[in-house]
Amino acid sequence: MKLKFLLALLAVNAVVAVHQDAFAQELRQSVAEGGNAKGSAQVNPTGKGERGTPAGFTGEKTSWYGFDRFDFLMDDAALTVKPIKASPDEGTGINGQVEGQLRCIVVVPKEAAPGKPWSWRGRYFDHEPQPEIELLKRGFHIGFIQSDAAKPWDAWYTLLTEKYGLSKKPAFIGMSGGGRNAFTWATTNPDNVSCIYADNPLIARESLMKLGELTQRDVPLLHICGSLDPLSGNHTLPIEGIYQQLGGRISVMIKDGTGHHPHSLRDPTLIADFMTRSLEQAGPAPAFAGKGFTRSSFYSVENSYSDFPKEEMYITCRGAWFSGTYDRYTFKPDSTTGNVSVIVPKVAAPGRPWVFRADLVARDALVDLALLQKGFHIVTGPRPRDPNRTVLQEWNALYKYLIDQGFSTKPVMEGAGGAAGEAYAWAIANPDQVSCIYGENPVLRSNMSKTQPLDNLAPLAKAGVHLFHVCGSLDPWLETQTKVAQKRYQELGGQITVMIKEGEGHYPLAAPKNQQPVVDFIIKSVALAGSK
Repeated sequence: MKLKFLLALLAVNAVVAVHQDAFAQELRQSVAEGGNAKGSAQVNPTGKGERGTPAGFTGEKTSWYGFDRFDFLMDDAALTVKPIKASPDEGTGINGQVEGQLRCIVVVPKEAAPGKPWSWRGRYFDHEPQPEIELLKRGFHIGFIQSDAAKPWDAWYTLLTEKYGLSKKPAFIGMSGGGRNAFTWATTNPDNVSCIYADNPLIARESLMKLGELTQRDVPLLHICGSLDPLSGNHTLPIEGIYQQLGGRISVMIKDGTGHHPHSLRDPTLIADFMTRSLEQAGPAPAFAGKGFTRSSFYSVENSYSDFPKEEMYITCRGAWFSGTYDRYTFKPDSTTGNVSVIVPKVAAPGRPWVFRADLVARDALVDLALLQKGFHIVTGPRPRDPNRTVLQEWNALYKYLIDQGFSTKPVMEGAGGAAGEAYAWAIANPDQVSCIYGENPVLRSNMSKTQPLDNLAPLAKAGVHLFHVCGSLDPWLETQTKVAQKRYQELGGQITVMIKEGEGHYPLAAPKNQQPVVDFIIKSVALAGSK
């Protein structure tokens, strides 16, 4: 049975490798080729449905890089719109404003993509237009209004969506001050946004405080900035931090050695891929999440430093589109008083193995990221608010709930620091329902039981539960916790492995740089538990 589990897990890994990160693989290929993912322009990522004719705009048209351009004037007071013809001396851009009138432009594709998607820019029309040209080739319309985000934006949106039938969720392009406009309108109208591509952007404080409106609706962000841009520290970095903490999908590209200019990328394929893929709808929630759940995103934020030959520079990439992205569901089963968090793999491994832990999973949790790739669910147990209920009761209730949903009957117990003590305490109370225990700089103290885990290891040894600790050599708890546990467990006949990270203290609470021995230990333990 152990062999069958391992073979099945290998099969799932092969499926996951293809299914999990098709988009991330395209982007990695794009990185390797300098932003030119093969065949991506031929992909139809805008959803199901037939391509159709562009929206029926009227008025005299001009040409914009081979596509039909229609110009309009919006009355600044009445917000009425009338068509005009662009002056020949404007070329592909615009030359100023008419007093009391706002310049508006629509460029139409040769053939509209399903749903008539469109991009919206609120400043600097025709500046670094390569992403919009690529989007036109993919069936997007291009919209522009020469105005800060206010009532004219609302009127322009209503005209394009209601009269001309463009998508209710435009994709925003915001360069510099145009980023402030994009974030202002998007955070005020979060249901009407598919994504934001922001390039060395600004953001107003009011919009910064409302970013949660976008994360709640899973609006992805892509920021491209120069490493020497003076704006990024006060704008992009705060956005990135807030968005990650709220569980939103944000990807950041830092162009090494560049300032505020030039904007964009010479090859816009990666940007256009991001914007078109952002139109895809999320799949249904798993049954175990119930109806009252919150969905967020979990992904690594590790930096990669890659050569982009076509850009003639190195770019630091991090975030959702450059790593595997997983759905995280937060919900409260009827049987618990506290919330539960479950990170879901792309494809569940046979038997639905899972990790049971007390602490939330950090984005640098290399072991958990590796286990997600291999089809494990990662579960954070509840912390009850009701003083009449114990943590043990809550965890027992969650365990029953999840195995009734088809999860494995023997989870992997895991914890870092003091949270490891809670994982140990539950395992000691349920030794026959555990496959193994993994701890990072563990402190074996718990609020779950009166007898502390360090003094009650016998049930685990008797059940044959294998233990694995990773500790810093300078961790102040190493001598009194892990080394004591190691001695006592071995005396009880139990198996424990201790890996020491030389020169490290209590932090970082993380796996060794080479996490493969830990991952191998967990997979073997799960297989062994399944064979009993």
